[in-house]
Amino acid sequence: MKVTSTARYVLVAGEASGDILGANLIKHLKALQPDAVFEGIGGPLMEAEGLTSMVPMDRLSVMGLVEVLGRLKELLGIRKRLYQSCEVNPPTAFIGIDSPDFNLPLARKLKQIGIPTVHYVSPSVWAWRQKRIFKIKKSIDLMLALFPFELPIYHQHNIPVVCVGHTLADEIPLESDPQQAREVLNLGSITGPVFAVLPGSREGEVSRLAPLFVETIKLIKQQEPQATFLMPAANQARREQIEAILQEANTQAVITDGQSRTVMAAADAILLASGTAALEAMLVKRPMVVAYKVNRLTFEIMKRMIKVPYVSLPNLLANETLVPELLQDDAVPESLAIRLVQTWQSFRQDKQIQQKYLDLHQMLRKNAGEQGAKAIVNMLSDKEV
Repeated sequence: MKVTSTARYVLVAGEASGDILGANLIKHLKALQPDAVFEGIGGPLMEAEGLTSMVPMDRLSVMGLVEVLGRLKELLGIRKRLYQSCEVNPPTAFIGIDSPDFNLPLARKLKQIGIPTVHYVSPSVWAWRQKRIFKIKKSIDLMLALFPFELPIYHQHNIPVVCVGHTLADEIPLESDPQQAREVLNLGSITGPVFAVLPGSREGEVSRLAPLFVETIKLIKQQEPQATFLMPAANQARREQIEAILQEANTQAVITDGQSRTVMAAADAILLASGTAALEAMLVKRPMVVAYKVNRLTFEIMKRMIKVPYVSLPNLLANETLVPELLQDDAVPESLAIRLVQTWQSFRQDKQIQQKYLDLHQMLRKNAGEQGAKAIVNMLSDKEV
């Protein structure tokens, strides 16, 4: 199916994970609409596919209820500029990619002036703040959901929804060769275990988690002196931040510029922040320990609002504890070190959990970008009829 009419899309992504999804979606929209134009806010992957970004994507990358307050004026200003731009020059559709607290209010205002709106990545309405479903219904014409368990609440409220799976599940092979990944990273001569340590991509995440993870590294080194630790840095600023934390702790790790997926594939086990990285670790079939800390007030608020027993995507998808989660006060170096070593040692013999990883991977393989692009074009065609 090729659509030849010119289209102009405004897309907004606020995180590295959204940049991955947005780039793949743009690629497949271009296959259907070769002359389409893409504007909005995105990262380097979306820009490489042709998006013109009005501000750097990292200006939207802020996590936590309390943390947002310090950036609220800037965020509201960016959103106002986007709305005014769309009002003056209405796009074929507005596509918000994740970042629901930024994108959905904008989508609602755009829908009110007749602009078709799409949201890619369902907010966690099945987990917390469930009344948001009513605002979502007023804000969007189509929801592109990643996971099958997200569909029932949209069907219940008669909101158009398509499960497209996840781009990462399409991209990552069903088997990842650790030796090949180590050769890419020039680690062919190492003999001990390899641990990947991923404290996140945002400045705030790294400031909270990297010192904790570095202390965990020190403890594991006492038990496994031949171990190698890999820490991917999302950008130069994160590299400098991680280097400073390692220097202050008087310990060492191999820092890579990006290449987080290769780092995961090279590892025997992974310590990481909760988020899309946990899904990626599952898809490369590596054992992991998930840890997270947020501002104390943010944690206390969210603890009272969350309605599900897990925070990591592998556990949510499986509806059981596939990977250990150590959150807030439980995330201390001694516990993290013990659980990471235990997880590494037990995973190779646990064929059942390996099979569950594989089953979940295959469930999410739906060619997400193609499915999403087709759903958007079909929605727009239906509106024209």
